[in-house]
Amino acid sequence: MPSPALTHRLAHPQDLDTLRALMNAAIAELQKPFLDERQIMSSRTIMGLDTQLIEDRTYFVVESGGQIAGCGGWSRRATLYGSDKSPGRSPALLDPTLDAARVRAMYTHPDHARQGIGRLILGLCEAAARSEGFSAVELMATMAGEPLYRACGYQAIERIDDDRGGVAVPLVRMRKRL
Repeated sequence: MPSPALTHRLAHPQDLDTLRALMNAAIAELQKPFLDERQIMSSRTIMGLDTQLIEDRTYFVVESGGQIAGCGGWSRRATLYGSDKSPGRSPALLDPTLDAARVRAMYTHPDHARQGIGRLILGLCEAAARSEGFSAVELMATMAGEPLYRACGYQAIERIDDDRGGVAVPLVRMRKRL
């Protein structure tokens, strides 16, 4: 039986509970091959949804069979990654002639992993950023996400360990020219 077609739309505030549940499932399951339990718990502090993306109308949901299967967005703001509760956020607007747009909060429900959802969202984000004059995009990849981003043309520019959640979590800052 073929899988249902993927559709996409902008996220709405009424999606928040579903998005948070999807993110929790993705962090808990898709990080297991790369992180230990303490790192996964720490990830919950430094990852998650930044509702500014929904307010800015730059956050997408992908649906399969009428259910949200993945989400992700882009931003014209300085914050590179993190949720509403993550320390160090900045709402400052980026200059498209100087700065790279941000790809943010990419998550796929574990039941829908490796079905093209991440690629679809990246394409939507890159096209939207390009239409606003950005010539590059950056993101902070988890170890689980790094292979996808590499396959989509992103290059690693910095490796960090973020310990703001109590235990160091390895991340990779990546960039792509549009």
